[in-house]
Amino acid sequence: MAFIALGINHKTASVDVRERVAFSPEQLVDALQQLCRHTASREAAILSTCNRSELYLEQDSLTVDAVLAWLADYHQLSLDELRACAYVLEDDAAVRHMMRVASGLDSMVLGEPQILGQMKSAYAVAREAGTVGPLLGRLFQATFSTAKQVRTDTAIGENPVSVAFAAVSLAKQIFSDLHRSQALLIGAGETISLVARHLHEQGVKRIVVANRTLERASSLAEQFGAHAVLLSDIPHELINSDIVISSTASQLPILGKGAVESALKQRRHKPMFMVDIAVPRDIEAEVGELDDVYLYTVDDLHEVIAENLKSRQGAAQAAEELVAAGAEYFMLRLRELAAVDVLKAYRQQAERLRDEELAKALRLLNNGGAAEDVLAQLARGLTNKLLHAPSVQLKKLSADGRVDALGVAQELFALDEGAPSSSVNK
Repeated sequence: MAFIALGINHKTASVDVRERVAFSPEQLVDALQQLCRHTASREAAILSTCNRSELYLEQDSLTVDAVLAWLADYHQLSLDELRACAYVLEDDAAVRHMMRVASGLDSMVLGEPQILGQMKSAYAVAREAGTVGPLLGRLFQATFSTAKQVRTDTAIGENPVSVAFAAVSLAKQIFSDLHRSQALLIGAGETISLVARHLHEQGVKRIVVANRTLERASSLAEQFGAHAVLLSDIPHELINSDIVISSTASQLPILGKGAVESALKQRRHKPMFMVDIAVPRDIEAEVGELDDVYLYTVDDLHEVIAENLKSRQGAAQAAEELVAAGAEYFMLRLRELAAVDVLKAYRQQAERLRDEELAKALRLLNNGGAAEDVLAQLARGLTNKLLHAPSVQLKKLSADGRVDALGVAQELFALDEGAPSSSVNK
């Protein structure tokens, strides 16, 4: 048994690479089933966000090369390119990594709360795909429990620091007075919902939410007195939009250079501030080449986020200690569970030997044997049979130079430490 966490994130790969390794929600079930078919992974889950794509695996042997090859082939990437930015963590380190991720300790924004929901979604999809079994299932439950404790017992999530908050903070630097600005939000997911909330709190006069389905856009827009439109309406809305923030799950760009260029002409080149939070990107990179456009990606938000993180640094150490304790406890419980199977097999063997000796004793009694003699023979026979296999194995291990086995046997059978260890060979 081995746990593996394998993937790339915002620390190891650029947004260009991350968007090529990202899994769309529609791909996940099929990808998980393919992963288990083509590698030695018996259990698997995939977490794919704008900042990371990670595989969580349980398998008998560490065939990491096969997993990397599958991932490169699935996304049609060069294996060497993937190796250059991928990380692989095993067992204790993998468990601790999952718990750090779920607690927001490995996020671009320290302590951001969305990642726990994304981790829970990854678990739910893996269950739907039938690729989560008892071991990975236990690990996810322990991960959720530890992340919840981090949220409850530390102040790591108290202040409004997130990619959404950073995007709005940056807009305030570009436009001194947001009350006079109009914002176009593309998408209707959790991140855009947070952006809308922050913009509304900053007094933005008009917010437009554009989404693939009008129902979803309207549901979000109603919360903040915003206007809902379809994605097809974006070119028209661009003309009056000072702020454009996009975060969808689209595999192709939604906003191209031509549409923005056309809007700028009608705006008489009044500046536009754009933030593309999506991975893969929603806004073509060429848009950033246009005059009067300030285009930022998630990677560009680092400086803003770093400034807003100071208040959370103090809580991070306490959170790390909770994660370390959670990982240690989980591995301890897992090792205890591994011993259960051995103990069960040993008990079954002992009960079989007991039943054999008891049957023999009953036959002797039925044939007129003296009860005292039969009981003595039962005790001797059972003792000899219970000790036979351990005695043979200890002698063999000792002969092979495995002196450590003798010490383990003394500890296992709770023997007097002062007793001569050589006695087991007699």
